[in-house]
Amino acid sequence: MTAVSTETGPARPRPAQVPPGERGALRIADRVVAKIASRAAREALGPLPETASAPHAVVVVHPHPRAGSGRGSLVGTARVRVQVELAHPVDIGARCAAVRRQVSERVSELVSMEVLEVAVRVERLHLAPLPGAHHGRTR
Repeated sequence: MTAVSTETGPARPRPAQVPPGERGALRIADRVVAKIASRAAREALGPLPETASAPHAVVVVHPHPRAGSGRGSLVGTARVRVQVELAHPVDIGARCAAVRRQVSERVSELVSMEVLEVAVRVERLHLAPLPGAHHGRTR
């Protein structure tokens, strides 16, 4: 058996406080921001047609050198490209604006990044059945 001592020994000196601007930087991976942007686009679009795929985002992140560590300080900037599929007929401009707004807000809120640009690309339109319309093949 090993003997265990309960004495703590001499007190160690506390390390000097490092100013916030010199503590280092926080780096958030592009794929993390892309997932947040995709999720935000999905939130903005609401329910999609059954055959539509989920929104996909590609992000380019530029970290700020020596980002501050205080609450509310920005850790970088991001440029986001989001690909979506929409039901048709729909006001495409309004839907794209809603996606841009939601992506920008969520990325800023969740990872403290300034979003410089959100480009929305509509990949595909899905025809939504009209109420009372004949379902089947149209000639």
